Amino acid sequence: MVVVDARGSYCPGPLMEMIKTLKQVEVGEVVEVLSSDESSAKDIPEWVKKAGHELVEVKKEEDYWRIVVKKLK
Repeated sequence: MVVVDARGSYCPGPLMEMIKTLKQVEVGEVVEVLSSDESSAKDIPEWVKKAGHELVEVKKEEDYWRIVVKKLK
């Protein structure tokens, strides 16, 4: 699993960092995004659905969101 720690970054930063990372990993790999920007919990899942990847988990941690995505293509 590749972790993108985008805490402290604001939209569209976490989404853009995740997209960049997804382009670098192999199909089937999992990318975990950590974001303190609440809008990431909405924006990233929407993009993942449109892009055809799998949203594995969206979880609110104490002071950030954990968003897990599996690259499907």
